[in-house]
Amino acid sequence: MLSRVANTLYWMTRYVERADNLARLIDVNRQFLLDSERLDSARLRAFWQPIILSTGDEELFHSLYEEAGGNEVIRFLTDDPRNVNSITSCIALARENARAIRDQLADELWEELNSLYLFTRSPEAGHLIASDPARYYGNIRRAAFTFHGTAAATTPRDEHWDFMELGRHLERADKTTRFLDIASYLPDVGDATRSSTLHWSSILRSCGALGAYRAGERVITARGVVKLLVFSDSVPRSVRFCIERVDVCLHRVSGTRRGGCSNDAEQEAGRLLADLSYGAADEAFAAGLHDYLDNLQNRFNAIGDAIFRSYVLMPEVIEVSPPADPRSISAAAAWQQQQQQQ
Repeated sequence: MLSRVANTLYWMTRYVERADNLARLIDVNRQFLLDSERLDSARLRAFWQPIILSTGDEELFHSLYEEAGGNEVIRFLTDDPRNVNSITSCIALARENARAIRDQLADELWEELNSLYLFTRSPEAGHLIASDPARYYGNIRRAAFTFHGTAAATTPRDEHWDFMELGRHLERADKTTRFLDIASYLPDVGDATRSSTLHWSSILRSCGALGAYRAGERVITARGVVKLLVFSDSVPRSVRFCIERVDVCLHRVSGTRRGGCSNDAEQEAGRLLADLSYGAADEAFAAGLHDYLDNLQNRFNAIGDAIFRSYVLMPEVIEVSPPADPRSISAAAAWQQQQQQQ
């Protein structure tokens, strides 16, 4: 497979997953606000600020908006064209990546993604955001489910599928940690015990894991949620489950036996998987939950960078090639910067 095609498949799927997770984050937190009866206007503003902090886009947000109110945060994360990580921007970027490799995709997959793109640009979408946001975010989530299901039903299980899976699970692991990290910034909202239970329940709902949690635990606690969403080997949105899939796909691409490594990406993923396999929630809280989650996000970034170096830049080819025109190097650097995500 051409490295360009691999990179495009990786980002196409990753952008769809990012849009899905943003829809989950906004919708569930809107529901959380409805359950929090003691929030005045000041506390409401303090509630939305952590949502922006968890996405890592606070610098851009504050350059565009004067305050972090509900309307401003929802607009910024949903359909603000100035935010490259908003839902509509992610879907547009996913479609653009798909268009670049249209001949490599099944017709059904392209049609589903194109339909989602047209929906986000339609007057209907704007009307739903204003009048019935729950329905809008529900449509985004269902479309993302359909996209992933169509991809699973139409994509051959070769390198095309592996790079799509890499993008999906690396993005999913990252967003799960960001959902969990919101707790580090949330203000006190009335009764501490009740607010804590509501908050951790909303995180479980965001990850579609409330039923899985209830199957094993009666009381919702911070440690129980972290144990499930970070260290579980069976919950599809847990960090450990996602990194397990990343490790499997990397070894399928290279043909290396699992347990060994042939490049930096496999080494980074293998080390992280081992730490998660033998880790525990108590260790995360002992280290400080925010610091622990922040370290996980840095390690996800390291895996993503290593994948880019190993399969897109191909440094071993560059080393034996004759010196390139500096103008070409500048163009390549600009393209790389455009492709890379924080």
